[in-house]
Amino acid sequence: MHFEVFAIGTAFVFGLMVRQVGLPPLVGFLAAGFFINFIGPGFGMPVETGPILDYVAELGVLILLFTIGLKLKLRQITEPQVIGGALIHFAVSIALFTPIVRLLFTSDWLSAMLIGIALAFSSTVLSAKILEAKRELGTFHGRTAIGILIVQDIIALVVLAIFAGKLPGPWALLIFATPLLRPLLFRLLDLAGHDEVLLLTGMMLSLVVGGVGFELIGLKGEIGALVMGLLLSGHPRAGELSNSLWALKEVFLIGFFLSIGMSGLPDWNALAFALVLGLLLPLKGVLFFFILLAFKLRARTSFVTALSLMAYSEFGLIVAAGIPAAEEYLVPLAIAVSMSFLIAAPLNRFAHSIFERFETQLQRFELPTRHPDEQPTNLGDADVMVFGMGRTGTAAYAALVDKGHRPVGLDADMYKVEGHAEAGRNVIFADAEDSNFWHGVDLKGISAAVLAMDDLEAKLIAARMLRASGFTGTIVSHALHADHVEQISEAGADQTYLTMQEAGESLATHAIEPAVAREA
Repeated sequence: MHFEVFAIGTAFVFGLMVRQVGLPPLVGFLAAGFFINFIGPGFGMPVETGPILDYVAELGVLILLFTIGLKLKLRQITEPQVIGGALIHFAVSIALFTPIVRLLFTSDWLSAMLIGIALAFSSTVLSAKILEAKRELGTFHGRTAIGILIVQDIIALVVLAIFAGKLPGPWALLIFATPLLRPLLFRLLDLAGHDEVLLLTGMMLSLVVGGVGFELIGLKGEIGALVMGLLLSGHPRAGELSNSLWALKEVFLIGFFLSIGMSGLPDWNALAFALVLGLLLPLKGVLFFFILLAFKLRARTSFVTALSLMAYSEFGLIVAAGIPAAEEYLVPLAIAVSMSFLIAAPLNRFAHSIFERFETQLQRFELPTRHPDEQPTNLGDADVMVFGMGRTGTAAYAALVDKGHRPVGLDADMYKVEGHAEAGRNVIFADAEDSNFWHGVDLKGISAAVLAMDDLEAKLIAARMLRASGFTGTIVSHALHADHVEQISEAGADQTYLTMQEAGESLATHAIEPAVAREA
């Protein structure tokens, strides 16, 4: 238990340190794992993760995959750019990585091929964590990335079955009967309420039914957790369930990133192995970029999707650990995976800004035709734009309608857009961070814009692009934190309101007005 306390304390210090320089905390957690592994023996600590930390890490991954499933739709996985992108990238990656590994690190073609297979996968945990933190799981590029990751995970199971002799038994066929559980799962969620029972419902479905249940029939618990989430994704309270698990998942995932960093101290050969793979990391992203372009995705979508899929996968470690011919490369692979996380995490943090910097060069590779989800946006006869159709944006939209305006809502979450359309609202699919949206949108007739997105970077980009497009109307934004107000105003907003402060002042006004009326 002392070890786990020491690990958590170290993770806190390193997470806080990297946050101060604008990097995701997970980079600090990885660094903390390396630090513990390096100094731990001097303080009587074990050189490997303890059983509690390993268990916490596994719980974090299962809950993460369950919450991803809650935000997905099955048709996402069957889209051509998802299946085609995943399969083509997998085949080309093996063809490229295998001879490189064979030439530099081993004389055995089988081992080289297995390492090539491990490197072909992308990190599900890192990609999902970054997309979720940026609130981009529901965007077109976010849905594409997650769909590709799911296909890769299925491929990983097939690889393990073939090379490790772990073929699923006949009970595994029960996975095709899981849709029959959907009415029961919906009923359970209806009965769960809104308190701690809802949280326990999510844990039970992700960890017990999905995790342990699927392992009992010969499949991986990670797939089970994802399937349980997918089955519940159509329920009206799926978002509420995901939110209830958010803090728990975040805490548990600290254990996962610590365990990756603590996977082992390398020797010089392992360091050389990791360094070479680190240098080859851009090749992984470049492959995804051009493959997705071939499926008529635009340069921006292909770029941010490729960047989110660039890191090597923790599933590669699972493949290496489960196949005897690749076990001796487990520590070098773990170092390479950790290094890829350290490179990919900060790059993804600034993905949209990086694309803006190289937009002209990257757009030269676009095909003349576009994917149907990425056609130019027509705002119709709208006079006010509302960016971000969550609770705040929806309330602003309704207020504008009541005052006789013709608002148009814009959101990058296709499923949220579909829900608003079914409710009769004029809401269209558009990403405020997408430079092509601004190139293809006509702002004539628009007198005001409301920025109701939660993500600060999205609001800053939207305000700047509105002004850069010649928009002279009023830009009003909400802010979650006081230190964001000045940044949003400098980007071009005329008025910026602290949402929680405004809500508190409104409540106080409503509380005082009846008393004043009675006294009068």
